[in-house]
Amino acid sequence: MIAPGRARRPGAFLGAIEDPTPDELESCPFCEGREDRTPPETLALPNSPSREPNTPGWTARVVPNLYPALERQEVVVHSPRHVRTFAELTDTELELVAEAWRRRMAAAADEGFPYVHAMVNEGRFAGASLAHSHSQLVWFREQPPAVQRERAGDGCPICELLAAEPLHVASHGDLAAIAHPAGRGPFELLVASRRHDPDPSDDLPALLWLLRDVIGRLRSLEGPAPWNAWLHLGPHWHVEVLPRVTVFAGLELGAELYVNVVAPESAAAALREAG
Repeated sequence: MIAPGRARRPGAFLGAIEDPTPDELESCPFCEGREDRTPPETLALPNSPSREPNTPGWTARVVPNLYPALERQEVVVHSPRHVRTFAELTDTELELVAEAWRRRMAAAADEGFPYVHAMVNEGRFAGASLAHSHSQLVWFREQPPAVQRERAGDGCPICELLAAEPLHVASHGDLAAIAHPAGRGPFELLVASRRHDPDPSDDLPALLWLLRDVIGRLRSLEGPAPWNAWLHLGPHWHVEVLPRVTVFAGLELGAELYVNVVAPESAAAALREAG
């Protein structure tokens, strides 16, 4: 449901991501030099024969989640620097995060977990408990319900959505980002390959580059807004990006009727201009 007038109601919008505090900077367990504050790493990149495990000298680092929701859940730390947004990662950092995702997905498959749910939560209102930029990899023994539902029906809805040129925001190689025509909230995006492809392995560096691009555009419009993104693997892989700028209430959560206060065509135009 598109209802721009709802934007005027009191309490409609969530707050921005808070500025860092001295305590955050002093206590962050993901910063380089504090490797002893996390569980032992499962991967660190780049690989260096002279580096001992769980010591400085890494760019991307993977550790088990200290508070897992499911059987296997890992955290990918995106940078040794205390960078607080995905939009500020360097090209090298993005490339190594992509490689970390690829390697840990392969490791999961080898251990009997054929599906990995990769996700990014940025900001407290998006569920992030730590501000240092990171993603999570949740290992599944079967596809989660949301992905199973996407397999129902005929045709490919992702291919159909990517053909909507007025909703186009940005592209990188064969990958495109569009404003979702049925977004649950303002500026919801879909990022996918224009090829009908179930496997994102070769596209992961470009995918993360494009994600950084659109998050930078979002920040130029809305400031440091919280957001979630997740990768769905299936007949046509794609990433859903959901900025958390408005509050989901009983209508959205109880009836699954999402009220979007920004029309997708307006969102696409604003994000294109922000680039």
